[in-house]
Amino acid sequence: MSRFATLGADGPVRVVLVGAGNMGRHWLDMLVADPQVELVGLVDLDLELARQAAADRGLSIVVGDSLTAVAADSGAQAVIDVTVPPAHHAVNSEALRAGLPVLCEKPIAPTVAEALSLVATEELTGQLLMTSQSRRYYAALAEFKAAIAALGDIGIVTTEFFKAPHFGGFRDEMEHPLLVDMAIHAFDVARYLLGADPVSVDCRTFNPSWSWYRGDAAATAIFEFDSGTRYTFTGSWCSPGLETSWNGRWRVSGAAGSASWDGDGRPVVEYLDGPGGLEASPHAAAAPSEIAGALSEFIGALRTGHTPSGDVHSNVFSLAMVEAAVRSAESVSTVALDTVLEDAYRTAIASEQREDVRAVLESWGSAAAGLAAR
Repeated sequence: MSRFATLGADGPVRVVLVGAGNMGRHWLDMLVADPQVELVGLVDLDLELARQAAADRGLSIVVGDSLTAVAADSGAQAVIDVTVPPAHHAVNSEALRAGLPVLCEKPIAPTVAEALSLVATEELTGQLLMTSQSRRYYAALAEFKAAIAALGDIGIVTTEFFKAPHFGGFRDEMEHPLLVDMAIHAFDVARYLLGADPVSVDCRTFNPSWSWYRGDAAATAIFEFDSGTRYTFTGSWCSPGLETSWNGRWRVSGAAGSASWDGDGRPVVEYLDGPGGLEASPHAAAAPSEIAGALSEFIGALRTGHTPSGDVHSNVFSLAMVEAAVRSAESVSTVALDTVLEDAYRTAIASEQREDVRAVLESWGSAAAGLAAR
């Protein structure tokens, strides 16, 4: 029996998109073209921006600045949250309490404490809250995971990420732009590949002399998993020349061989007893990628009741990896993930404004107990 409400299998799912900015318009185009869904509403505090986005695409949908009102007027069955991260907790909570499942752009919330509040709200309402960790959805990544499964015990996983984007705006002013805004993708993929969560991290950050970011734009983080596997992420957001894929460059070393992936093409594997060969999966190649892949898993979960990989219970650990890495860098020490989660749990209880959500949080007794219910 599913722990969240499911939908019938008839017809496309009626969705409301919240957020009409740059990323919102990217989602808008994808939703309009996807037969699994019917876009019935668009919400943004900037009504003119939302109306123009709908008009530019010839859409006759409900547009407004209130999620609850637009969802009611349009007969929505689900919500896609593409607002700025500081708004995620409020928007996700409003949708869940209105009886609507949510697919939310990463991060699910700005802090682990807010994410735990959302876990409790998901449980309270019985509606699904899923994060769109879009970089999990590549056919080549699925092949890479399959290759790793044949390597036996895994000793080392590494990611190299070197890009030089000139975003401008808020990223240029962040304290830890690489760790907070980008590294969660790689951290989340490491969890996906290993099917496990880390127990500690040792991270150091710095800002190269030529950096155009105010905060540290370069970092190296070493995570330890309970199996003994070490995962090392090293990268920079101000490294022009010989740039890696946006997915980074990966290598996995195991007892039976090694596998690598450049982040764009197909993975390469070499086993101890000779070169390996990977069979391309026609099903994987045909599967939707990036945000379309996240949407497809979300709709599938709502149809079947199967818990998706990006469910908020699980995604909290990816967010905790980021928070732990930042804490490690700022304290120049090794940080335990359990410490980050339990500190966040106490903060979540102390700061929760809704009594019913606080009651759910308190009933867990610990973050570990609450998250184990996934």
